[in-house]
Amino acid sequence: MSSILVIGGCRSGKSRYAQESAEAVQSDDKVYLATSLVLDEEMEARVARHQADRGGQWRTEEVPYELPERLAALDVPSRVCLVDCLTMWISNLLCSHQSADCLEQRFFDLVQVVSSCRSTIFLVSNEVGTGIVPESALSRRFRDSAGQLNQRLAEASSHVCWMVAGIPVAVKSAGRLRLRPEFGA
Repeated sequence: MSSILVIGGCRSGKSRYAQESAEAVQSDDKVYLATSLVLDEEMEARVARHQADRGGQWRTEEVPYELPERLAALDVPSRVCLVDCLTMWISNLLCSHQSADCLEQRFFDLVQVVSSCRSTIFLVSNEVGTGIVPESALSRRFRDSAGQLNQRLAEASSHVCWMVAGIPVAVKSAGRLRLRPEFGA
């Protein structure tokens, strides 16, 4: 059906916007794919807040590593999936010491699933390439990996929305999917 990449900086409103847009899609089958690992109390509080915001219409699945496989398994035309977020998924892969070849394969697999999806998939990701060059090699690898995946998914997605200070800016809009009134024509 459609794949929608919602991208923006930290605290730009991308998760809220993606969730509200996904909730506006007519479907009784909504799956929230959470990629974060809960490793401290602060993250635990964030997760609890996100869960409370979603309410009962969502089924939540935790997918810190096997995202392409899970999305492929969930792919049916009547389903809406919300992946939040891709940069946490990348971080998980990098921190689990994935080789460059393995990371490349994971990205390829995800782009293939998004390119051929029958369900409606909302993908949330951080734009991390507009800041300074990170000091450490791992941070630069993260930034470069996120930029590479974001570019590939933007190309594969039918819609791309860039969030700026809580305001959605249409970057790419193919087809007739109406997200929220301020997105697209």
